[in-house]
Amino acid sequence: MTVPATPSTRAGRNDARPVIAVAGMAFEARVAQGDGHDDVVAVFAARADLLDRALKSALQRGASGVISFGTAGGLAPDLEPGTIVIADAVDGPFGRIETDVAWSARLAGALQASPLAARVRRGVEAAVAKPLTGAADKAALHRSTGGALAVDMESHLAAVAAAARGLPFAVCRAIVDPAWRSLPKAAMAGLRDDGSTAILPVLRELAREPAQLGGLLRIAADARAARQSLAAARRVLVESGALFPA
Repeated sequence: MTVPATPSTRAGRNDARPVIAVAGMAFEARVAQGDGHDDVVAVFAARADLLDRALKSALQRGASGVISFGTAGGLAPDLEPGTIVIADAVDGPFGRIETDVAWSARLAGALQASPLAARVRRGVEAAVAKPLTGAADKAALHRSTGGALAVDMESHLAAVAAAARGLPFAVCRAIVDPAWRSLPKAAMAGLRDDGSTAILPVLRELAREPAQLGGLLRIAADARAARQSLAAARRVLVESGALFPA
């Protein structure tokens, strides 16, 4: 799905083509889109084929760059919820794909010059085709990727789409579930293919296994931290101009 954009009011931008922000969930896309006045078009879906279709449609209308923007699972054991990862490369189903060096440096530089500096990390982002919810599986992926910081399900799709069109590509992701935490089944039960969420499947899963409630509440707190970091990062990146390729 694509979040509609309104005409840009950002002054001083020579390239009117938007940045395409690629996310997996609706709330991530809403954060990426902002108020719709600064040349960002967000596309999102939880299912890969739906996301690929939305991304290709957006790219056909023109773009200045592609950024994978949203939350990620932690792989490095020292990363707390809300840590912001600016990736140097994506290691996933299509191999290792480098991000745009200059753009990534501008993203990291703007964040490191802001009150968010202590939360920013540079490194490799892993990408997977299926959810990775167990702590043991995260530890294994951290080792097999040579120390990837975080993992998501969209960055590899965004990277390939950008490369196919010769566009700069970057990653800005906030840790939601840390490496040491396994997600309860209820945490994923309400996620629809289109990236939206439904509460009834979550409630049914909790009714079946009420002991998941504690884990679900911890994940909710982690999600708040990640969302706050994403929103704060977006403000910094827009105000500095770093959200847009040079």
